[in-house]
Amino acid sequence: MHRVRNLVAGIVTASAVATALSCGGSSSSTSPSGPCTPSSSPTTFVIMNNQVCPQSLTVARGTQVTFTNQDSEVHEMDSDPHPEHTDCVEINQVDFLNPGQSRPTGNLNIARRCGFHDHRNPDRAALKGTIVIQ
Repeated sequence: MHRVRNLVAGIVTASAVATALSCGGSSSSTSPSGPCTPSSSPTTFVIMNNQVCPQSLTVARGTQVTFTNQDSEVHEMDSDPHPEHTDCVEINQVDFLNPGQSRPTGNLNIARRCGFHDHRNPDRAALKGTIVIQ
């Protein structure tokens, strides 16, 4: 019985290490670790596998855009530029998103192009995007 427990513990440990390595366990990784499935909503960004999808949405003035975190880590979505977050302050209402959380921006009332990024990973291209307000 003791051997079986040790064998199972070894398999579980090896599996956890392999999973962490295959899922981009390193925080310095800049590439996505898998596919990202966009929402069926035309006003929702989905965050999963260390990426945002789609990376651009076009919306009408007055619209709120929702960010949904389906990733396994916390993300902090804010307006460009980093670190000031001053271009489209309505995006800053999203801010911290724990896994499983969704939060809308403020009303996007001014026609323009708004860039956003994950404040925790400001250089990760896969966690950047744009909202085009028409």
